Amino acid sequence: MSPIKPSDPGWRTRDILRAAALVAGIYVALQLLWVGRSVFLLGFFGVLLGITLAAGVDRLQRFRIPRGIGALLIVLLIFGSLAGLGLLVAPQISKQFGELGQQLPQALDRAERWVQERGGGVADIIQGPSDSTRPQAEPSRQSGRTGQAPGQQGGEAGGTTLREGLSQQLAGAGRHFFSVFSSTVSVLAGIIILLFVAIFVAVDPDLYHRGLMHLFPHRARRKAGEVLSATATTLRRWLVLQIIAMLAIGSVTTVVLLLLDVKAAIALGVIAGLLEFVPYVGPIVSAVPAVAMALVDGPDKALYVVLAYVAIQQLEGVVLQPLLMKEGLELPPVITILGQALLSLVLGFMGLLLAVPLLATVMVPVKMLYVRDVVGDDVSVPGEESG
Repeated sequence: MSPIKPSDPGWRTRDILRAAALVAGIYVALQLLWVGRSVFLLGFFGVLLGITLAAGVDRLQRFRIPRGIGALLIVLLIFGSLAGLGLLVAPQISKQFGELGQQLPQALDRAERWVQERGGGVADIIQGPSDSTRPQAEPSRQSGRTGQAPGQQGGEAGGTTLREGLSQQLAGAGRHFFSVFSSTVSVLAGIIILLFVAIFVAVDPDLYHRGLMHLFPHRARRKAGEVLSATATTLRRWLVLQIIAMLAIGSVTTVVLLLLDVKAAIALGVIAGLLEFVPYVGPIVSAVPAVAMALVDGPDKALYVVLAYVAIQQLEGVVLQPLLMKEGLELPPVITILGQALLSLVLGFMGLLLAVPLLATVMVPVKMLYVRDVVGDDVSVPGEESG
């Protein structure tokens, strides 16, 4: 007589209901996250600033300064420094920004005419066979009737197209920077929320660390704590080093443009420093208005500006980045660029702005929990070393 095998109970009704509830909960959470994605990005930015401020609050606590007062002092010091710097250079920067806005359309027109005059075969390829085979006398007759030089009408049309495209891009970036807000009061409210999130996180980061630990089983809390600490340390280190890089690039760019006698040099240097926050994409975008402004004085100066920006970026990649980022995120360039493209498409301008720290919050756990623990490869996690 064969032994009786225990029957497989399979999925019980309770298990099915539990799985269905779990799937429904994940779906609802993802929907809420998508609806409030702008608020989520604002909160993420506030947490990023908060864990950075926490390092300074820890140092002030050694002098027996309460954490709340220390965080407030650091915020006031930062805003006081920015206000003092603004009062010192605001008139000059405002004047140069106004000059930049006035000269940029003229620079775009000149760039369009310069390309048409010296493009040669490239212009013929772009315009097509019909334009390249057109008789030469026809443009001269048309220019004689209208009183304009050959190519001027095309230059104006091309310049207008460039100006319209640039205006649309800048307007789109402005709309999406704080897409959750639609008025000046709301923008100020968003900034206040950002500061309060940063201050509360800096005052008591352990409170939120312990709260996150309650989401994990007891057997996994030690490992989860290591991952969270490594991620926080990596993000804090990245933000501090990024600010240093922004100041360095902005200062060097301003000095170089002043030496080249480029109009609105300080404004262009400020743009270069701010856009340095967006790796790979920001430096390329910051070079466009500088080259356009240099074209107002001539193509030779524009060429010098291009060479200067290339030299500055090469200097950053060879000298500055290895010194500042030797213990940084260690994100491969391809992953960074693709991540920026994807997050900018999904989350808008704020996604592009925060793409690198968002990637870091994914890469650090992947390295520690999968590459090291599952695959078995020995990888370094900079934040873990001092976490």
